[in-house]
Amino acid sequence: MPKVGMEPLRKRELIDAAIRTIGQRGSLDVTVAEIAHEAGVSAALAHHYFGGKEQLILATMQHLLKELGNDLRSALQSATTPAARVAAVIAVNFSASQFAPETVAAWLAFYVHAQKSEETRRLLRIYARRTHSNLAFGLGQLTDRATAIQIAEGAGAMIDGLYIRHALRNGAPEASSAIALVEDYVTTKLAAAGATQ
Repeated sequence: MPKVGMEPLRKRELIDAAIRTIGQRGSLDVTVAEIAHEAGVSAALAHHYFGGKEQLILATMQHLLKELGNDLRSALQSATTPAARVAAVIAVNFSASQFAPETVAAWLAFYVHAQKSEETRRLLRIYARRTHSNLAFGLGQLTDRATAIQIAEGAGAMIDGLYIRHALRNGAPEASSAIALVEDYVTTKLAAAGATQ
């Protein structure tokens, strides 16, 4: 029987282990036993907390989305202009916790898994809508609504594409160059639309 009060700690250890294990493997072709071993707990305890692999995967995605949301709220508190708000949304997507090689690999595995899991697809849609909404809100204060929506869509696609490109490279991804590419795209599109920042 697990110790009282240990459940949140053990769950977090298993989620962190899932990110590492999936990231190292580069796919969701892992077992609960392998994740539990990485976390230093028994497979039985992992099953007790999550019920099975699918629930552990979903909990891991929810954890990453929650971390991203918390980071974004924090970054937006200090964004005093629309341009700073857009820059904050872009930068948070490439933060150290989100753009770590194992986390990037885990996200890509989730995208593949979404082809056969409606719940995974739903969580990825939530992420895409949040990113788009946050970008479009800031951009909407710099240009007309239609242009803001179009630029937000392009910036979101670039963010996703840069995850894929960095996952295919050897070595640690460079967040600063990814941020610069997306910011350059946004600035160029705003200038073409005649917007002032």
